[in-house]
Amino acid sequence: MGVAKRERVLSDTEIAEIWRAAGDAARPYGTIIRLLILTGQRRSEVAGMTWSEISEDLTTWKLPGERTKNRVAHSVPLSAAVCDLFRATLPCDAKEAKRVLNDWRAGGALVLPGAAGTPFAGWTKAKRALDAAIIDARAKAAAATGTGPAPIAPWSVHDLRRTVATGLQRLGVRLEVTEAVLNHISGSCGGIAGVYQRHDWAAEKRAALDAWAARVLAVAVQQSPPINVLKLARAR
Repeated sequence: MGVAKRERVLSDTEIAEIWRAAGDAARPYGTIIRLLILTGQRRSEVAGMTWSEISEDLTTWKLPGERTKNRVAHSVPLSAAVCDLFRATLPCDAKEAKRVLNDWRAGGALVLPGAAGTPFAGWTKAKRALDAAIIDARAKAAAATGTGPAPIAPWSVHDLRRTVATGLQRLGVRLEVTEAVLNHISGSCGGIAGVYQRHDWAAEKRAALDAWAARVLAVAVQQSPPINVLKLARAR
């Protein structure tokens, strides 16, 4: 029997539960999970992110080819929600934050280091703890309403990437832009199109990820998305 095709896409409720549980999870795992939700990039890419890959204004992440699965350099626009996650790791004083950032960039420091300053590696244990936190939150909510808690459906960290891709499509983002966000060079970007099409979709990728971040915050913390996000969602 062949391996079943992975096709799990998380619901809005599940995204909200994971986002909230990640906020209480131990660092750096909780922040990594939130970055995976907001950017749709691979877990190894996020865990290995260095400050030298992040622009000075924290709005762009430039992945070198040696760190991507397809060996193609990749630029990821970063939403305001991502910038907030970065700023939470920096000193509050602006001058001190700038000094620290310069030191980290010069030293090639990881943005979210694990034990001993190495890339995070405790995925299984941390995921188990995150699931337990979600189950506990469901139990508390159920107790408040006098109902039984719903069991948590199995999910994987990679499902977050598929959920982002699906979410972008639901927002009306063009397929080419979604593939550019994910750094896919097959599909609509393969074949003859990949040879002659040289537009990098930078502005479109930024608009798409900004819209997606607004959507995530809307379902996770009940923040109303801005009007331009609503227009993008209705563009189709």
